[in-house]
Amino acid sequence: MGAASLVLGIVSLVFALIIPGLQIVAPIVGIIGIILGAIARKNLKAASQPTGMATAGLVMSIIGTILGVLMWLLCVACVGAMGALGTM
Repeated sequence: MGAASLVLGIVSLVFALIIPGLQIVAPIVGIIGIILGAIARKNLKAASQPTGMATAGLVMSIIGTILGVLMWLLCVACVGAMGALGTM
């Protein structure tokens, strides 16, 4: 589950920063990565295993979620400003 969280964190960052128009996908994927990362960390700590990959996935998923929401809000604000100016 730690590897899945890491992959989902990377995917959420890609959707948040690189692929325009699909920023709304980043928070969805990021939330799933956060859930998997938290579960993986809990299970690995209970088994006294290293939690590095799960922690990295958790952090990347959190960052991807926040950036995805922020980028989506910025796009909405820009479109709203353009509409208010009458340029659309």
